[in-house]
Amino acid sequence: MNSIILNEKAKQIQLLLTDCDGVLTDAGVYYNEFGESLKKFNLRDGMGVERLRKFAGTETGIISGENSAALHLRAEKLKITEVHAGIKDKAALLAGIMQKHNLQPEQIAFIGDDHNDLGIMQLVGFSACPADALPAVQQQVDYICKSKGGEGCFREFAELIITARNHNSDAYQARKGVTLQTGRNIDKGQPCYIIAEIGINHNGSLETAKKLIDEAVAAKACAVKFQKRTPEVCVPKDQWEVMRDTPWGRMSYIDYKRKTEFGIEEYAAIDRYCKELGIDWFVSPWDTGSVDFMEQFDTVMYKLASACLTDFDLIKRILFTGKPLMLSTGMSTMKEIEAAVALIRSYDEAYPFFIAHSTSAYPCKLEELNLNMIPTLMKKFPGVPIGYSGHETGLSTTVAAVTLGATFVERHFTLDRAMWGSDHAASVEPQGFQRLVRDIRDIETALGDGIKQVYESEIGPMKRLRVHINPVEVQVQKDKVLA
Repeated sequence: MNSIILNEKAKQIQLLLTDCDGVLTDAGVYYNEFGESLKKFNLRDGMGVERLRKFAGTETGIISGENSAALHLRAEKLKITEVHAGIKDKAALLAGIMQKHNLQPEQIAFIGDDHNDLGIMQLVGFSACPADALPAVQQQVDYICKSKGGEGCFREFAELIITARNHNSDAYQARKGVTLQTGRNIDKGQPCYIIAEIGINHNGSLETAKKLIDEAVAAKACAVKFQKRTPEVCVPKDQWEVMRDTPWGRMSYIDYKRKTEFGIEEYAAIDRYCKELGIDWFVSPWDTGSVDFMEQFDTVMYKLASACLTDFDLIKRILFTGKPLMLSTGMSTMKEIEAAVALIRSYDEAYPFFIAHSTSAYPCKLEELNLNMIPTLMKKFPGVPIGYSGHETGLSTTVAAVTLGATFVERHFTLDRAMWGSDHAASVEPQGFQRLVRDIRDIETALGDGIKQVYESEIGPMKRLRVHINPVEVQVQKDKVLA
């Protein structure tokens, strides 16, 4: 089928129905130690569901001949509510689905791979299959994906629909900003997204972490951020047995790093606590194993620490999750920043990411903050939200970053700068963070819209002080105020 017809079919799609085994999974059979059946889902396909919803206004439904707990859990995570499992006659379901959603057949697409998918494929407006579908299926469908089942075929088909439904490519490319799953939008013209970086300032104490979260909420921060490492990967082996003085006594460096690292229980508690308090949370993973670990939690994004900007394996692992990615650019050259951005765009031209200007010195000297890099990055990467990750002492320079266009800011956060640990000295205490948020919000209000006007509060002084007054212009300004 030629590309024009494909495009016409694709741009009408408002609901994409998919088989599960052989499309969202590789159709493999896996069992855990208890003999329970497992499913291997592709994370890129999951991102396709979210992107369909966000960029095309197209919802996803699952119709599967199999019925498993894994299928329902995956659907729940992706917020797919149209789920039909254990179905033998898929075509018979279609009439009810169309009536429920008030859709016509040409507004529905289906992607499947086996004989039991042929019936429904004949009824919908647009059909597709993975590259490894049965020959009989490949002969019938409108579109054969280049990817196999469980290896991105759903995402490929989803992107075809997204592109078609946003057929004005200029408008599609003009989409700016990053919208998080909590609904917050990071972009020009939006309130600055303010991040309290707890990092490792919890010193291995969940109680301290919760106090920091409490203080961040009190300061009206938008998010808190932690750091996650696998000590055995991130600590050089020649440093493992180096002895250090710590608050818990003298111990090897590797044991110290293990002691300050949160595990599943702590992060599960943090996840619950942040959701209860209504504050976003996420982490900077320092190795691929830490990304695997954090995927147990539904965080709003990942941050790539400045030290990891050249770690392409780590970047690729984060991209595979589909979650928005913040790049921090301390200790980096412009070429290294460009290379990281090129990697992201080669993975997905429209992948949601943003860039934080930063200088990796703790604390950083004023003359090395180089805040003018913020407009430089804005010019270099148009449409990409640019922010600031600061390590200086004082607050005014972070506020200044917002006046220069930073759409998000991040500062290290501590209960007490005198606490033991490497990051406390360059951190902001609770009262200071409250002032920082207040001052940023005041600046946002004061910046206005850049359009010159006479305010109602000025009309009285104008009448008293000006010799020559245009009464028509005064009335126009009054009318604008009333409007």
